[in-house]
Amino acid sequence: MLLVAQNFASQHFRRPPAAAFRSYFTFRACWNRVTPSCPCTCCFVRLALSSGALCQCGGKREAHGSMATGDNFGAAIMTQWDSAHHTSEEPTDAFGELEFAGEGWRHSPFVRLSSESPPRAVYELLTDHWAISPPNLVVSVVGGEGQEKVKSWVRDVLRQGLVRAAQSTGESVCIGEAVRDHATAASSIFQNKVVTVGVAPWGMVLNRHQLVNPQGSFPARYHAQHSSPDFCSLDKNYQAFLLVDDGTVGHRGGETAFRVRLEEYISNQRTGMWDCGNIEIPVLCMLVSGDCCTLKRVDMSLRKNTPWLVLAGSGLAADLICDVLDNLSDETTEGDSAEVSSAELREGVKDRVRRHFPSDAKLEKLVDRVISIYQNRDLITVFNGEQEGADDFDTVLLRALVKASRRLSSDASDATEYIEELKLAVAWNKVDFAKSELFSGDIQWHYSDLEDCMADALVNDKPQFVRLFVENGLNILDYLNYGRLEKLYGSLSQNTLVYSLMQQWLEERHVGDGVPTQGSLDGSSVKVPTSPVTKSCRQPGLYEVSQLLLAVLGDVCQPFYYTPLGLQRNMSARKVQKHLGKLLRSDCPYRNVLCDYPWASLFIWATLQNRRDMAIYFWEMAGESVLGALTACKILRELSKLETETETKLSMKELAQTFENLAHDVFSDCYKSDEALTFTLLVKKSKVWGGATCLQMATAADARLFFSHDGVQALLSQIWWGDIKRTTEVWKFILSFFFPPLIYSSLLCFRSVSRATRCAQAITCIDPADLSPKRPFLLHRWRQFWFAPVTSFLGNVLMYFLFLFLFAYVLLIDFSPPPPHGPSVAELVLYFWVFTLVCEEIRQIFLGDSTNLFQGLKKYIQDIWNKCDLTAILLFTLAVICRMFPGTYDFGRSVFCIDYMVFTLRLIHIFAVNKQLGPKIIIVGKMVKDVFFFLFFLGVWLMAYGVANQALIYSYDPRPNWIFRRVFYRPYLQIYGQIAVHEIDADKREEKECTDNTTLIWQGAEPCPKTDANWLVVILLSIYLLVTNILLVNLLIAMFSYTFNKVQEHSDTYWKFQRYNLIAEYHSRPCLAPPFIIISHLRLFIKRHILRVSSKKIRHFVLEISSKEESRLNTWEAVLKENLLSIQSKKKRDSDTERLKRTSTKVDGVLKQMAEIREHDRRLRLLESEVEYCSSALAWIVDSLSQSNLIKPAYPPPTRRGTRLLL
Repeated sequence: MLLVAQNFASQHFRRPPAAAFRSYFTFRACWNRVTPSCPCTCCFVRLALSSGALCQCGGKREAHGSMATGDNFGAAIMTQWDSAHHTSEEPTDAFGELEFAGEGWRHSPFVRLSSESPPRAVYELLTDHWAISPPNLVVSVVGGEGQEKVKSWVRDVLRQGLVRAAQSTGESVCIGEAVRDHATAASSIFQNKVVTVGVAPWGMVLNRHQLVNPQGSFPARYHAQHSSPDFCSLDKNYQAFLLVDDGTVGHRGGETAFRVRLEEYISNQRTGMWDCGNIEIPVLCMLVSGDCCTLKRVDMSLRKNTPWLVLAGSGLAADLICDVLDNLSDETTEGDSAEVSSAELREGVKDRVRRHFPSDAKLEKLVDRVISIYQNRDLITVFNGEQEGADDFDTVLLRALVKASRRLSSDASDATEYIEELKLAVAWNKVDFAKSELFSGDIQWHYSDLEDCMADALVNDKPQFVRLFVENGLNILDYLNYGRLEKLYGSLSQNTLVYSLMQQWLEERHVGDGVPTQGSLDGSSVKVPTSPVTKSCRQPGLYEVSQLLLAVLGDVCQPFYYTPLGLQRNMSARKVQKHLGKLLRSDCPYRNVLCDYPWASLFIWATLQNRRDMAIYFWEMAGESVLGALTACKILRELSKLETETETKLSMKELAQTFENLAHDVFSDCYKSDEALTFTLLVKKSKVWGGATCLQMATAADARLFFSHDGVQALLSQIWWGDIKRTTEVWKFILSFFFPPLIYSSLLCFRSVSRATRCAQAITCIDPADLSPKRPFLLHRWRQFWFAPVTSFLGNVLMYFLFLFLFAYVLLIDFSPPPPHGPSVAELVLYFWVFTLVCEEIRQIFLGDSTNLFQGLKKYIQDIWNKCDLTAILLFTLAVICRMFPGTYDFGRSVFCIDYMVFTLRLIHIFAVNKQLGPKIIIVGKMVKDVFFFLFFLGVWLMAYGVANQALIYSYDPRPNWIFRRVFYRPYLQIYGQIAVHEIDADKREEKECTDNTTLIWQGAEPCPKTDANWLVVILLSIYLLVTNILLVNLLIAMFSYTFNKVQEHSDTYWKFQRYNLIAEYHSRPCLAPPFIIISHLRLFIKRHILRVSSKKIRHFVLEISSKEESRLNTWEAVLKENLLSIQSKKKRDSDTERLKRTSTKVDGVLKQMAEIREHDRRLRLLESEVEYCSSALAWIVDSLSQSNLIKPAYPPPTRRGTRLLL
């Protein structure tokens, strides 16, 4: 018995108690058993040819008890041995785990059971105790046993075709003997997926006494030996064993009836998604070769309506059945099969049985079985592996199952007749078969017909079937509700990252809600009730999904699925837990509510699972393609940071890049179509994606390729310049700063308001009333100048240079002594200037676009330049405090000097907006990381050489400052050529006062250098300079060169991405620069906290439009997306790869047709030989009759016309 199941493993085997085994399973034996080797001890029936030494059961006379061998009923009665009458049942004495000698890495469960054991108990043993999940397919492989060698192409079919079929179904079960090559051919993944369970007669097992133990064997060590004609060893490639005992010893076929009943029981079981039990488990028997006893097995299964797949050419019984089906079917096609007499049919079958089994004595019985098999030929499918190959095996299996399903459901009408066939096609992932056979237009499919199969297609990642169902009547708007969405998330694999994250939030909710759980993170288990309410509370739901998306997407958008759950974003954690606990303990009415945006929900679900094809299909169906692709890019890149498996991490990054490319391509087509609508698309607030915009999502997703697009940069340039023309020189801005009346002159040029700039004006939060010509010209031009971000930027740059000039003036010229003599007026002005900078940093934290203080502070700290500002402010504060006291005055001045360096380095961020300097700044930042690696290697050599050099020259010098200089500082200077030769080389040392007295040295005297190992000092210096100056320095140069070449190609992309952050920063900042920015801060304080006027810049780069305009915009975007997809699809079809695939398919079709032609040619040759024989026989008859005197012909015999022509 071969089982194909997904989650089977030996470590999952649950060991039931021995009493459970002995109460459920028995074997054929009686109370007066002598030895366990012979179960037939109830009655001894002598075998005629054994001279009384053997029983008809196959056991020896000595193995039977005294009561069994006694003639208690007379010899005339006991003439035919029968298992039902001549054996009794006892509790099983052989069960447990089987360990093959030399194969201790795996234990195979086994059990000895009676041939009359109920199939239900056996099925529960397989699924409950042996941890084999309910299968999607059962393939019972029959034949191939014994000493006959299986043909090579049959092995290929079993190795490749059967494994591929199991791969298609997901979870399958196969029962049979001829599968022993599977373990050597399949990978470890498929070995867990395809579970081989062997069903064998107990009496045929060699060394079966090693398995007998009434208390169970855990494990039973089994020594496999070479099989004999009468007994066979158990095969180590099987993963479980059912040893069927019918009381016989050395007889084949004792398990046949049991296997038929087990197959019938499994075929009546139902499985399906989410425990709905709406799909029957398909069972298929496959015949490989076989002997005459196999025909009984085939006949019994066909009577149970079990379909069969016969491998033509595999030998014996299989060839007989193929011969009967092929030739007799051809003969009956000439007329109605019902009109063919049973005598003719029987005669034809008898002739073919003699041909294949010439030595069998039970001819009539075999003929009856073959006729019975022929009458159920609708359940038989013939597979010729030599012609079709192993690649087509899974399709042939599906056709065999569909053929049987069609016969059994022939009385149904409309689409209901083909539902089971569709379920089989979904299980086997045969979308081409479904399109050609089930969705060709002849069947009218309805929503209710496709609803059951949709869940299977979604969970098992079959996007082609999802697309097929949607195209043929399934409305996703009516299908997906929040209950089904929860079940989809509940079907995630337990070894995925998303499942583990959801389980963490589920545990947190249970801890806060007080709901008991099945287990905790530390592995401890807790007993829980099994009520439906508690079960629903223990399963991941929409809340866990929303928390997952909130953690992945951050505060870019509003939390998902809060509305159906009745939650609000500002609710406390305690209120959320209380509300969820009350909601989940009720009937959960939200689960019956349809999803607001089903395509987007399915798109998120597929993206979280990293399902490429499914996610791309849902992205095609969902609206707002650019924003959706950027959202998927953000989700995948965040998950890739948490993923530990390298292969999964790389696939996530590749899929994220794919979605970024899709967003870039769609946006490119939009920009070519309409510039103004494209700008609106970038900043439109989306209802589907939680109020996010494309720019915000692209920033969060680090979509640098998207930001490098000309359309994004054009919008940023319009926002940057405002109403001022881009050709305006910088010196004109500077003059306007110092002479504001120049704003109203012709020195500055302003643009006229066009359609493309109205969007940018709305984004810059300028009140439309301010742009109206009714406003005074003075106020209108004033706001046009100061509301442009470029004005704010240049003003801040100018004032920052003045700030640095004032700081340098104070440090170099006007740094006064501590109070009461200082500080000076210039220093006080500097303090006030820094205070305004602190006010601006506080404004960025509290009045940013974050929802709370914690998120605002977290977002502020994440920026590296904000860290630089914070460091400079903290150093400045420390310096001010220290300089106020005489004792720390000098230290405070030193801190001021360091702080000035930090403030000066802040200029790098300011110049990042420049197109020439910006990319170079990025390259410098990358090279700084290379310097740290260089310093690590350099530090190792400095430490090694410095300590050795110090110890060799000076044997004793306890002064810490000199140790640091000679160990680190002096070797570092030697890299640049500053070598103290007078200390290193003994021949060039100068005479100076020194001592070797340790007491004097400890008091501060100069120690005398040693000359004993001077030669070693010189050698170490040479090696040190060789490594540092040549090896390490050149390594650093090579690293710089590699970094430069690598970053230079994408430096423009990086710069454009950073340019957005700078533009967004100065767009949200007040117009005035420090120190005058304090005026803007006071104005903001009055408006926000006194007048309660909301800010228009708190959500910068966000534009809200009406529903009608949003619908038009989404339609326009969808049309352009469809055009793009059609162009990409055409390019893919025209590619060389697709052409080769189509050519290969055509060649395969031609080869199959050639194989059919050869078969027809063979038949024609056979028919020609038969005709030639008949012609010769008729000619002989004519000649004989013409030469005899029996008949006097009235006219001469006919001549053969056209003979000469033919010759």
